[in-house]
Amino acid sequence: MAEFTMELSDEQKEVRDWLHGFAADVIRPAAAEWDEREETPWPVIQEAAKVGIYSLDFYAQQYFDSTGLGIPMAMEELFWGDAGIALSIVGTGLAAVGVLANGTEEQIGTWIPQMYGDANDVKVAAFCSSEPDAGSDVASMRTRAVYDEAKDEWVLNGTKTWATNGGIANVHVVVAVVDAELGSKGHASFIVPPATPGLSQGQKFKKHGIRASHTAEVVLDNVRVPGSCLLGGKEKLDARLARAREKAKQGGGERVKNAAMATFEASRPAVGAMAVGTARAAYEVALEYAQTREQFGRPIIDNQGVAFQLADMRTSIDAARLLVWRASWMAINGKPFTAAEGSMSKLFASETAKKVTAQAVQILGGNGYTREYPVERMHRDSAIYTIFEGTSEIQRLVIARTLAGMPIR
Repeated sequence: MAEFTMELSDEQKEVRDWLHGFAADVIRPAAAEWDEREETPWPVIQEAAKVGIYSLDFYAQQYFDSTGLGIPMAMEELFWGDAGIALSIVGTGLAAVGVLANGTEEQIGTWIPQMYGDANDVKVAAFCSSEPDAGSDVASMRTRAVYDEAKDEWVLNGTKTWATNGGIANVHVVVAVVDAELGSKGHASFIVPPATPGLSQGQKFKKHGIRASHTAEVVLDNVRVPGSCLLGGKEKLDARLARAREKAKQGGGERVKNAAMATFEASRPAVGAMAVGTARAAYEVALEYAQTREQFGRPIIDNQGVAFQLADMRTSIDAARLLVWRASWMAINGKPFTAAEGSMSKLFASETAKKVTAQAVQILGGNGYTREYPVERMHRDSAIYTIFEGTSEIQRLVIARTLAGMPIR
């Protein structure tokens, strides 16, 4: 087990600087254009693939970094560049984590490479969990998966929403109900291969922020997938469902984690790192502006009201990063989140991003409210962190129930 440290190794620093360079030279110059276009920035994703950032190998190296800091470091630098474009680059990772967390070795080896494609033929993947009537309340999920034993196929029907890369993905990972009586314990995840009949894109959302990231509904109409597309396999699913049914009969409260919850638990510190990157970017713009903008014959940073805001901004950013790094280190080293440390990191970092970007707009004054300066876009982008992959309210609920020793549903 690697010891927790706040000092990056020389190799990690090299990777960080490489990512920062890509974010500064490729992502940032394209940010305003793709925000206005509200389209997937395929040329930027392809550039990321060419240099090795958008690839299975790169994310595997960061994911299995024994210190746990590889992924949060990468997320912070890319989202420092721009949240919308960065989410287009890393959005496939949520689906990949879903397969890594729940799939067999064969499924991992078969499907994750197809999620990324290669530098000459870039692909993306989508993780589909939320529904129009089941966002935070995953127990209300209506998408059904029914097993056709004669054909060894699963038949999926339902509508998913808020899916990053939904409908344009090469591979979709879909969470569905296999036993409605068990609530969230009766869920399972399925791979929907490329060009599977019955899967289509529904509404594409026009969003307040992260506009360069494609977000849409995914409609499943009698979608048939082979039995081998059930993540983890049917034997494992049947055993898990049997345990859940037995516990239900006994009135027990065993904490049986469903596939979607396992994916979110693994990804929440990474979302916190994204928020840290956006907050840091806004803080740096505000700091430079305060040092160069003069009013009443002196830089505005000489005014205590501005200086104290910047002090609070930097303090909150550093605190958020420490929470993210701690949770990431705990996760990679198999330490249980006994106090919901993953949710803590996501909660604090996302709230910090919203506050810091708002303060940056305020420091820039009228300029901060225009699209001539990037803090306006950063402020819009930051709103998503307190919403997706569990709202701030849900994070507080998870933390509170964990501290009270209550099951997470």
